[in-house]
Amino acid sequence: MKALTWQGRRSLSVENVPDPKIEEPTDAVIKVTSTAICGSDLHLYEVLGPFMEQGDIIGHEPMGIVEETGSAVTNLSVGDRVVIPFNVACGHCWMCDRGLQSQCETTQVRKYGSGAAMLGYSKLYGSVPGGQAEYLRVPHADYGPIKVNGGPDDEQYLFLSDILPTAWQGVKYANVPDGGTLAVMGLGPVGQFAARVGKYLGYRVLAVDPVPERRAMAERHGVETMDLNRHLKDAMKDSTDGRGPDSVVEAVGMEAHGSPVGKFAQAAVGLLPDKAAQKAMSMAGLDRMNSLHTSIDVVRRGGTVSISGVFGGQTDPMPMLSMFDKQLQFRMGQCNVKHWIDDLLPLVEDSSDPMGVKDLTTHRVSLDEAPAYYEKFQKKEDGCIKVVLKP
Repeated sequence: MKALTWQGRRSLSVENVPDPKIEEPTDAVIKVTSTAICGSDLHLYEVLGPFMEQGDIIGHEPMGIVEETGSAVTNLSVGDRVVIPFNVACGHCWMCDRGLQSQCETTQVRKYGSGAAMLGYSKLYGSVPGGQAEYLRVPHADYGPIKVNGGPDDEQYLFLSDILPTAWQGVKYANVPDGGTLAVMGLGPVGQFAARVGKYLGYRVLAVDPVPERRAMAERHGVETMDLNRHLKDAMKDSTDGRGPDSVVEAVGMEAHGSPVGKFAQAAVGLLPDKAAQKAMSMAGLDRMNSLHTSIDVVRRGGTVSISGVFGGQTDPMPMLSMFDKQLQFRMGQCNVKHWIDDLLPLVEDSSDPMGVKDLTTHRVSLDEAPAYYEKFQKKEDGCIKVVLKP
């Protein structure tokens, strides 16, 4: 089969690789019909390379048709259309029973002190082959896959694999009071959905992004937008009775704009041999922190910062004086996808499209075009907000 493979920093290629096979009784194999490039995939492309191996198959937002199932998989049949969550979770351990599928005790990657394994996301998360490919082996298919309706070209369900539940969890974790104001930092795919979720739940939403096309997309859904500039804090206060928003969803993560020291550190680590780089990343503060620090700066006193963006540094500097003095609350973490599906599936199937799932994809391209579109997505060229690949 064809699959998108990691070959080095900023180097991807589509290669012919062996077809996946059933390895465990709880496995399934699907033919991938749609798979998306996620903002967090760009971290593999750039920052997390020391934890990748040449030839790794990447991608963690797939859906497709069941081709084969293991002997223990009784919930799926050949021909079923399914969305595959990015978490690899068993569904029956202590963590899964409590809705913490991203911490699944069956698949935790203990070698690196990480949570549940993830599709296509480096040694840190189990080196599980990913879904930017023609076929995918799905571990723990007796629990994970989400059965959906629709035809082979119906991608409205695709975003249930990651970004829509991630945005929903981010807003829920933000603990916005009834009738309150939610700020969203970053209007990439997760930020777009977080802003729409906030509007759907009845909040006033202020969203921040330096890219005009991203602001324009959010504005189509009733979101108030602001550019990223040095007057942002004052603008936020002026529009919220001088206090700032009640809650902030940080949807940018480790590669934020306006963090020159972090950018230099990431580039320097990228030049080290893998073993040395892995050690540096496990002991140093390597994230570009501007978006998170801005979130802490603009949120009102007694407010909540919910972190959905991915961070990777162990000793990132944090403004503890401000955090303590402002009496802030924080929630964060990888999304527990299956925990939110009962809430989200009816919204995705609603013909009125309250989450705007049909207004996010800006580019649909073949798998062969994926390397070029990683670069386009990273550089935010050609209005590129969300890329869906068609293997």
